[in-house]
Amino acid sequence: MLPARFELHRPRSIDEAIGLLVEHGDDAAPFAGGTELLVAMKSRVVRFGHVVDIKRIEALRGVCAREGGGIAIGPLTTHHQLAFDPLVRERLPGYAELSGNIANIRVRIAGTLGGNLCFAEPHADPPAMLCAFGAQMHLASPRGARVIALEQFLEGELATARADDELLVRIEVPGVPAGTRARYRAFGHLERPAVGVAAIAVPFEAGHRWRFRAGALCGSPTALAGVEHAMEGLPALEALQALERHVEADAQAIEAHDDLQGGADYKRHLVTVLARRAARAALGMKERQ
Repeated sequence: MLPARFELHRPRSIDEAIGLLVEHGDDAAPFAGGTELLVAMKSRVVRFGHVVDIKRIEALRGVCAREGGGIAIGPLTTHHQLAFDPLVRERLPGYAELSGNIANIRVRIAGTLGGNLCFAEPHADPPAMLCAFGAQMHLASPRGARVIALEQFLEGELATARADDELLVRIEVPGVPAGTRARYRAFGHLERPAVGVAAIAVPFEAGHRWRFRAGALCGSPTALAGVEHAMEGLPALEALQALERHVEADAQAIEAHDDLQGGADYKRHLVTVLARRAARAALGMKERQ
């Protein structure tokens, strides 16, 4: 099926792109990689009279270092580029690994991180780990700059906090202490995750301070707060035992959705399995089935 007719705009600067978004309001959509937007438009899930192709804006590309060990990612940076970028592999190796396993090579080469996050398709890999890392979304509009945490930016299925006249100009991921390890494990069908769990282990006392986010089974990533609290500061084996005691309760508290990827109870069960695997991987231990 072809999408409904629309007018294509190709700005060459951030200001020009914002001007088009202001002019056309909620009838306009920014177009980055197109791997999500075009599919949705062709299936008539969404409809826009104006598509603002931002791919010619070079200021929206690339990865650079930030003070304190953080990185800034241009929204037009592709998943493939992130998987092999030297700075990402040095500072966020777990995220580089995640990027290298998204969907298929065609999607990784064309799909952009900014497009993925702004489209807010729930069955996506990047949001869980980026939320666990405390990623910040930097937006620009005629009113000036605005910064919002990714966890607040993602409001639900296909819904974000981006205003119609705002353009995402970069994603910033804060630096993490030396020795931090992050891993992501997912399971799904048709190259989309039914559930994905990110685990980040930050050195703390005799063990680690943990961050877990479960994604893809509901509108936005959800923290496994009980598990995080129970595992804090414990040696590895004790931490894993604490995870076993608390992960089921955290999983059951998630408002999962039934869809083509599976039933809600099935997805909650996957959270428990994948949290175990991600935690063991973060600790450098063999993953159990």
